[in-house]
Amino acid sequence: MNELPKEIWGASEAYERYVGRWSRPVSGEFLNWLALPARLSWADIGCGTGALVEGILACCAPQAVLGIDRSEGFVSEARGRISDTQVLFQVGDALRLPLENICQDVTVSGLVLNFVADPEQMVREMMRVTRVGGTVAAYVWDYASGMAMMRHFWDAALAVCPHDAMLDEAERFPLCQPEPLTQLWKELGLAAVQVRSIEISTVFQDFDDFWTPFLGGQGAAPTYLASLEAQTQEEIRSVLQSRLVSAPNGTIALSARAWAVQGKA
Repeated sequence: MNELPKEIWGASEAYERYVGRWSRPVSGEFLNWLALPARLSWADIGCGTGALVEGILACCAPQAVLGIDRSEGFVSEARGRISDTQVLFQVGDALRLPLENICQDVTVSGLVLNFVADPEQMVREMMRVTRVGGTVAAYVWDYASGMAMMRHFWDAALAVCPHDAMLDEAERFPLCQPEPLTQLWKELGLAAVQVRSIEISTVFQDFDDFWTPFLGGQGAAPTYLASLEAQTQEEIRSVLQSRLVSAPNGTIALSARAWAVQGKA
């Protein structure tokens, strides 16, 4: 395969099984690190099914929260999950936010920055809508080595299809490392820039709990897998099953690392 399959986002149940369930513990650590005062107005850009918004409501005592995502399916799911009157969800493009200038105290984004066509433009938009002195922050998975679930998948996929190395998320998303994130925030003029890692445990009940979400077609790796013939998919599955180590009770314990960055507008 020489071309990147068009990624699909919007099927909320499949997304939750694949990576949404792991977003929540990361979002909690991220918000604890920001350690911002109560009664602020927050905007979550690329809110997905609402994992980060739920965290903001749970631990940040916000005045208001706005969640924006380009996927109508995700926005619909988020509205169904979260009925708090402080929250408003709307469909919108991260590269052209449907917001006025300097209208938010905090603008954040979780696991989205690497998937937009122009990350720099997205951060510029986040800065544009943030009040002077406000916080602009984001976090992304470490695809190169820290997000074990995806790293194991791509290592197995490339063992079967070595010519697809250019499709590996570690190759496609060099931004997802501390140095490029720091550089981007500083080059755009954000002050007091900080970067840190966030590490969580991802425990799968068994191999099927690990493998089945990759069949859901949501996100980069599942979209790639869906583009392959059934025999090739089965070969990748077999390689993965031979490599992953299960505990005596059948569970598979892996680690996941995200990189978080923050700065002041």
